Amino acid sequence: MASSVLSAKVSNEDPEDPPGQYRIQVPRKRRRLRAPRRFDSKRHPLAVFCSWWQVLVVLLAAALLIYEAFKLGGFEWFTPSPLLQIEKAESGVNRKSRGSLDRLEPTTRVFRGVRQPCLKLLPPEELELLDIPEEKESHTPVKKLVYLTEPDGNGKWKFNSSEPSPQDTRFNSFTGFQTLDQRNRSFQVTERAEVPCGFYSEAGGFRISDDDRSYMQMCKVVVSTCAFGGGDDLYQPIGMTNASLQKVCYVAFWDEITLAAQESVGIKVDPNHFIGKWRIVIVNDLPFRDQRLNGKIPKMLPHRLFPNARYSIWVDSKSQFRRDPLGVLEALLWRSNQELGISEHGARSSVYDEAKAVVKKNKARPEEVDIQIAQYRLDGLPEDKRLDGKKALSEASIILRKHSSATNLFACLWFNEVVRFTSRDQLSFPYVRWRLKGLVDINMFPVCIRKDMVNSIGHVRKAKPLFSPTVELSP
Repeated sequence: MASSVLSAKVSNEDPEDPPGQYRIQVPRKRRRLRAPRRFDSKRHPLAVFCSWWQVLVVLLAAALLIYEAFKLGGFEWFTPSPLLQIEKAESGVNRKSRGSLDRLEPTTRVFRGVRQPCLKLLPPEELELLDIPEEKESHTPVKKLVYLTEPDGNGKWKFNSSEPSPQDTRFNSFTGFQTLDQRNRSFQVTERAEVPCGFYSEAGGFRISDDDRSYMQMCKVVVSTCAFGGGDDLYQPIGMTNASLQKVCYVAFWDEITLAAQESVGIKVDPNHFIGKWRIVIVNDLPFRDQRLNGKIPKMLPHRLFPNARYSIWVDSKSQFRRDPLGVLEALLWRSNQELGISEHGARSSVYDEAKAVVKKNKARPEEVDIQIAQYRLDGLPEDKRLDGKKALSEASIILRKHSSATNLFACLWFNEVVRFTSRDQLSFPYVRWRLKGLVDINMFPVCIRKDMVNSIGHVRKAKPLFSPTVELSP
């Protein structure tokens, strides 16, 4: 206990102390010794790495050994298969695009300061009473149209020595083997026009069952589409009246590949050959290896497939038709007394500009586009952006037609151009318009009307090509 008691030292020798007094002296506190600073690992990562680098090397080596073992064993845990990648991409497209399905709200535009619908249909009560107009006398110079068929049973025409052989073209026994001279003469408009227009030979392909053919012969007004090679899905039409359902046929052309693709995802054709409102027509022996070219047959030649139809509407498979078909025909053809309706192109106006875009976007091979454009220049097709006061370039995802001798001739010539050159029908449509010099009165309606008629889904998968031609070309 002595250490805790204050000690006092008495001294009489200090001159500063008054005499007779004592001075108390307090001992100073001892300075405590601090412990050495500990190493802060958070402030020195390099030191941590130096301490643990051997462990990190061992872990990396183990991971590399595991990866190589799975790779040698054929496992694909680290890299998804190409099929899985495609399916994921397609599902992403479907999720994004299917949001456009079943929309009925009109597309509008501002005209003279007032927003109004692009497509001006009749009121609903008048649409219910709408009927196909009576046939009127035609004033077209083409009185009779004859479709050429094989003359000697072998599916060939006589070739000039300067003409390319059939093996160098896409002409076959479905199309006939048209020469350049025959092509030029086919554009001469006469009262009796003779023209190849597909279905040239019995051996040409595009076979349809008798049951389907009988159904198609009964159609007076038809809305058609197609998907070959397992291409796009089938979208049910909407927006039609009950009256038009009794008067309009909806026909979708498929091949066996598309049928199998749809059945694999649970979509079945019923015993009456229908899926919803669409009559499914299965086509066998497609004539071309190029599925795009096979699709031009129902697109451009509905008058050959529906011989008794008076009107037709073509809708690309990437779109859902969403308006009453009779109402659309009334608004775009009957009201203005026109025979053919097609949309203006939304981005370009010139055929020559479109040719550059086709090559740039890899829609066709540059060499075949060059051949087509060189021929059109040689024939004198102008570079004007307007023909007959209308935009020169069209977008053919929707086509409205009256089946008259003039429009049928137009369609045959258009189809032959697509077969001879490229499958890009935007390039050949203005050329046929120019060559026929106003034979057909065409309604080139604006883009917003086209957008009003359909919900655009876009292509959801690529069609599978035919790896070998169905029709053998004659030597």
